Amino acid sequence: MSSLLAHQKLSKNEAYNTLLKIGKGDFNPSQIAAFLTIFLMRKISTEELEGFQQALLDLCIQIDFSDYTTIDLCGTGGDGKNTFNISTLAAFVVAGAGYKVAKHGNYGVSSTCGSSNVLEYLGYTFTNNQNELQKQLETANFCMMHAPLFHPAMKNVAPVRKELGVKTFFNMLGPLVNPCKPNNQLIGVYNLEIARIYNYILQKSNKNFVIVHSLDGYDEISLTSSFKKITNTNETLLNTEQIGFPTHHPTAIFGGKTIQDAATIFVKVLKNEGTQEQQNVVLANAAHAINCMEPNLSIDACVVIARESLVTGKAYNSLKKVL
Repeated sequence: MSSLLAHQKLSKNEAYNTLLKIGKGDFNPSQIAAFLTIFLMRKISTEELEGFQQALLDLCIQIDFSDYTTIDLCGTGGDGKNTFNISTLAAFVVAGAGYKVAKHGNYGVSSTCGSSNVLEYLGYTFTNNQNELQKQLETANFCMMHAPLFHPAMKNVAPVRKELGVKTFFNMLGPLVNPCKPNNQLIGVYNLEIARIYNYILQKSNKNFVIVHSLDGYDEISLTSSFKKITNTNETLLNTEQIGFPTHHPTAIFGGKTIQDAATIFVKVLKNEGTQEQQNVVLANAAHAINCMEPNLSIDACVVIARESLVTGKAYNSLKKVL
């Protein structure tokens, strides 16, 4: 801690060992709060994030889905935009299209309603049981990897994060520590610096990935501005028209003031009763997830697949099968 207060950065090994100690309860809440606050005041290094990632993966309850081709759709959160649950809705659209989604998620910290909040409200029961999750994956093409159940060592951190109420480096870690280590991943990030770090880390993995960041600050394809897209092979800047959608005003993707508001929007969209703007932003993200798994398909073709899942009710049926 003293080296951090002296503006020094941790090596990958130091970061790894520090988070291991936090997970084992070697630090009190005040020390954890101070530790998290340091990273609110300066940028995290790639080596630090890699060390933290490895520690969480080593500490977590791991799930073996190696017999399946899976994808995770997960944003960092922490963009402060309070959108409706775009990535979770896109996950069900992808599941409805026949792809197996193992979504990593948690309760909202800096927004009203995280993916876990809305699914819990709708009646989804969280579990870390391999057989239960595998059954959901086979019957609904979807299962929820509710982070607190898989990262029990982080119970010491959760209350501190909630009290701080702002994004911490754990927001950055979320998409990097899915316990089933999916083969494919669509990741939304809240700034370009994190996109650069993610690209560096994920290039070392064997997975297909798509990192997206909307230039007006959203950790997803918001259709409110141009967005950066980074994959295993290239990096592009795209506007909404290039992927077949109009540009929308930010108010069109607002998530409401309560979890009930968010849940109402969630069900309406999956029933194909959402607004055109809500539908468009979900389809845009779902299409890029499908494209991550099917890189030989065009985005237009992936939008067609996603739209068919939503319009025919297959996406909604995927939700109903896990409730």
